[in-house]
Amino acid sequence: MTNSLTDGAGNSMIFTAKLLSSERITPESSREDIRKLVFHTDNLYFDSKVGSCIRVLAPGQYGNPYHTRLYFIADSDPSDDGAKFEICVRRCFLIDEASGEEYGGVASNYLCDMKPGSEIKFSGPVGYPFTIPQNQNANLLMIGMGTGIAPFRGLVRMIYEKHGGWKGKVRLFHGAQTGLESLYMNDANNDIGNYFDQPTFKAFQAVSPRPAFNAPIALDKAIEQNAAEVWSIVNSPDSHVYVAGMTKMRDMIAKAMSGIAGSAEAWTAKRNELVAAGRWLEVLYHDDAA
Repeated sequence: MTNSLTDGAGNSMIFTAKLLSSERITPESSREDIRKLVFHTDNLYFDSKVGSCIRVLAPGQYGNPYHTRLYFIADSDPSDDGAKFEICVRRCFLIDEASGEEYGGVASNYLCDMKPGSEIKFSGPVGYPFTIPQNQNANLLMIGMGTGIAPFRGLVRMIYEKHGGWKGKVRLFHGAQTGLESLYMNDANNDIGNYFDQPTFKAFQAVSPRPAFNAPIALDKAIEQNAAEVWSIVNSPDSHVYVAGMTKMRDMIAKAMSGIAGSAEAWTAKRNELVAAGRWLEVLYHDDAA
């Protein structure tokens, strides 16, 4: 069922995986249709790790064999017969600038419309996995926007369930357009809430101040409001910072952190230090991906 192939350039393995389940994780009252898709591949060559991405090869258009898009591995469960892995997909719609017509994003609608038992082709993993430090006293800072929270769900689960707890601080900052769209943190799906009783874990939601007008999500404000603790974590020994979401987060985080650090130069130096030590792990995607 899951043979490995090569892509059109002949230089990348292509796998197949069967969809086990597709579950909407935003409430029905939310305007956003975001789904949790769980797949299984029996190909032992696929190295699935939380925080990496897979490149889904949706059926192409206009003579192209594939329409490709990257999706975070939100959770992973490798075994002797392959791997079960989870991705989070937001159903996208784009506006044609010439006609003004709305049309569905190719890859996102392909995935959201899939039924259990269907198969996808994909390649990967792409990007750096979100590795957990050996030192359980290390402080961990997670910053995500939109579906960028997906890998943090798996990361938090690994920390508190597979590792048996965590002694250092674990802080999650997540932004969404509205509270309903805060994945795993709304009334319908509150998986993150399972860990609120952990003494070392805290989560902070940031939403748009004017969601009806698509005002920017105030993720930077949430970080600034907790400046002392954020800066303490960043500067603590063996701390790790994980960033996942849209590319526009980069400037938002840099602005907030520069203010906390005292200057853009001071923040750049600190970030470079973390990157060089392998303690800044970042996976960002373009928000026009569909």
